[in-house]
Amino acid sequence: MEPDFKAMAEKDPSGFVLLADHVPGIIQEIRYYSTYNFIGDRIDGYEEPCALMTVEAARALKAVANEVAVQGLRLKVFDAYRPATAVKHFVLWGIEDLDLRMKPFFYPDLDKEDLFVKGYIASQSSHSRGSTIDLTLLDMTTGKELDMGSPFDFFGEISHPDYRSITDDQYDNRMLLQRTMMRHGFVPIDCEWWHFTLADEPYPNTYFDFPVSSQYLRR
Repeated sequence: MEPDFKAMAEKDPSGFVLLADHVPGIIQEIRYYSTYNFIGDRIDGYEEPCALMTVEAARALKAVANEVAVQGLRLKVFDAYRPATAVKHFVLWGIEDLDLRMKPFFYPDLDKEDLFVKGYIASQSSHSRGSTIDLTLLDMTTGKELDMGSPFDFFGEISHPDYRSITDDQYDNRMLLQRTMMRHGFVPIDCEWWHFTLADEPYPNTYFDFPVSSQYLRR
């Protein structure tokens, strides 16, 4: 039976901003606009490779960026606001699509149904509320991401923030990101080191469904 997405219908973007306008210098690699993601296609609802967030989350993230900049680091974002349309794309792919071409890169040790059972993909995503972000840290000297022990969107135990069968440096990098995000009001989850939600999010019960597009914000 197809999931019910009727509750995800809010299309008013007035409380959202372009993240780059609030966090100058942030690096953006919006994976769901590209084809290099766990599905292998551009995801529905991503019309532009830009990060959108609520004003409140963007302000908090600016404070994070300022703190890590003193350490010679920048923030690199993979995903921020995610339309409900995109979440529906994920769920229907999991239910109906037999395509496994990205399995070796993103979920080599899991069956597709495990992605839902273990909480890596949900029928409602906190990203659709506008105050959740997926990100990492980048060394401004080398121009490379800090080694976190697993890549973004790798589904498996190794991506759990507290996973200890990685090097001390990799674990320390995860904890640096986590402590800094938490210091500025973001909350982590237990299965993805890159995922954080603003604790005092302005729309805790609202799921938005306007496209990821700077042009849509300016209408």
